[in-house]
Amino acid sequence: EQRYVVVLPTDFKADAPHDVLIALHGHGSDRWQFVNDTRDECRAARDVAAARGMIFVSPDYRAKTSWMGPKAEADLVQIIDELKAKYTVKRVFLTGGSMGGSSTLTFAALHPELIAGAASMNGTANHLLYENFQDAIRESFGGTKAEIPLEYKIRSAEYWPEKFTMPVGITASGKDESVPPDSVVRLAKVLKAMNRNVLLIFREEEGHQTKYDDAKAIVEYVIDRAAK
Repeated sequence: EQRYVVVLPTDFKADAPHDVLIALHGHGSDRWQFVNDTRDECRAARDVAAARGMIFVSPDYRAKTSWMGPKAEADLVQIIDELKAKYTVKRVFLTGGSMGGSSTLTFAALHPELIAGAASMNGTANHLLYENFQDAIRESFGGTKAEIPLEYKIRSAEYWPEKFTMPVGITASGKDESVPPDSVVRLAKVLKAMNRNVLLIFREEEGHQTKYDDAKAIVEYVIDRAAK
């Protein structure tokens, strides 16, 4: 059973094409985080969607602690299919913070044909190196990184830069101990070297958060740079 929230734009017309912004919640949260939470990352995503007349979608994607394992991935593919069947969808954009930021990069690398732009806030791009929340990730992925290293590699965006054919926006913070920034910084540098559309906003003195203006900037960046 899929559980996700759909917020239609004020000028919504059923027969008119609309872009979709899907927002993925953080560890321990659910589909209501990006819909109701007053934190900067959530407000920025909502505001951009509203200002641009986008359909705003916030899913559970399987669990409060899913980390975009195989079941969460299947859920999101199904949700996108359902949205396209119900609405006239132009393009689908993906964003999220923390676990949601990590999951944004993972899903975009796995399904570049479905995503027009990916905006990741305070996520990781390397599950083989990431050390936090391992019990939840083991449950989601189906084993430990020692038992199923390929599954962890497949879901680590850093190893698949060629898959990022869409514009990518990344925020990262120097003092983030919950999700250290190193892997996403490396990914951004590689994408830049490949002449891909990438915006990295790195705040050395920040912790595990993205301020409103930075969150808004990366979401707007991927929308503005995306193929029409």
